[in-house]
This record gives sequence, C-alpha cells and structure tokens, in this order.
Amino acid sequence: QVQLVESGGDLVQPGGSLRLSCTVSGFSLDSYAIGWFRQAPGKEQEAVACISSRGDSTFFLASVNDRFTISRDNAEKTVYLQMNRLKPEDTANYYCGRRSATYCSRFAGAYDYWGQGTQVTVSS
Repeated sequence: QVQLVESGGDLVQPGGSLRLSCTVSGFSLDSYAIGWFRQAPGKEQEAVACISSRGDSTFFLASVNDRFTISRDNAEKTVYLQMNRLKPEDTANYYCGRRSATYCSRFAGAYDYWGQGTQVTVSS
C-alpha cells in the first residue's frame, strides 16, 4: 500500500525556519520524483518544490526559490523541505505527492499519490 506521511509543520515566527519531512512506504522511493505542494484557505494550490528520483534536478516556486531547499534520503525513504526566512504568506497546508515518473512536474495532475499534509503557520 502506497503511503506518504508528512511531518514537521508548526507555528513559527516570521523569519524562522522549519524542516518538513515526507516519509513514504509501499514503493521504492528511488524510482520516483517527489513534489511538495501547498494550499492556503481561499487560495489556489501551488507547486512549491520538487526533486527528481536521483536528486539531480529540482524546481522551486519563484517566491520560495532563495529560501527553501529540497533534499532526499532514499535509504531513509524520506524527502525533506527545508524552509528558511519564513513569511506569513508561506502559511498553508503543505503536502507531498509522488510524481508518476522519475522527473519533476509542476502540475498536480502528474502526481498519483498524496499525503494528508502538515500545517505551517507563520505568525508573530
């Protein structure tokens, strides 16, 4: 059974940092790209970041490009999203998805399994 489980969300002050984890089971992580998406109430879903199956290609949403990094540990079956210099506009439910290929996509329709998400709130 394919599962993706996110963790690491929290309430943090502006300028703070968080590291989100996406731990998978039921498939070989090294065969798939993994993406992080977010959605805030009343806003559209955004593709935040993605990392290819071998970790040699990534993309980031323009507004997070110089603040977020993505990495993966295939042996630990986990993909990480390191978020630095957080802003109130980063507040959202963050969730990871399995891309049905080894390379990334910005389109949610290209992902076949999703986690439930973890809430990130940036507020003073």
